[in-house]
Amino acid sequence: MCNYCGCRSFPLIGRLTEEHEAIINAAGRLRSAIAASGGEPAGALEALDALRALLTPHTVTEESGLFAELRAEGSLADEVDKLCAEHEDIHQVLATVDRAAPDWAPVLAALDRLRRHIDAEEHGLFPAAVIALPMPAWDRLTPSTARVGDGEPGSAG
Repeated sequence: MCNYCGCRSFPLIGRLTEEHEAIINAAGRLRSAIAASGGEPAGALEALDALRALLTPHTVTEESGLFAELRAEGSLADEVDKLCAEHEDIHQVLATVDRAAPDWAPVLAALDRLRRHIDAEEHGLFPAAVIALPMPAWDRLTPSTARVGDGEPGSAG
């Protein structure tokens, strides 16, 4: 993951990056389980379920938070649309595995796409988002950072 631009200092991006690391680790465990399955898919299916349990809420957070703000801002909307289409594609592949007789080739290809997708977010979208989004957008994405006097209940404003 990227450590050079400082975008991780934004709480949401820091959280998404931590989730990316967990997702990459889970994808690696799935790859290993597939390689070791030898016709017995139980371990690989368990690893698939663990990956999906991390990926689904992560995608929801990205799309309903950061991506929504970027769409509203406009300059990165095409990139956001592309990333959302990749989310849909990867989720579709992982959700439609035949659990009785899994075909792992499409899953392995989806894991390759997932890795490229995460790289695009980490090294492209996240640093660009820091530049593109105004501070009020970041305040909406990080409500716990509301400042004293900005109209919140109990504030001095």
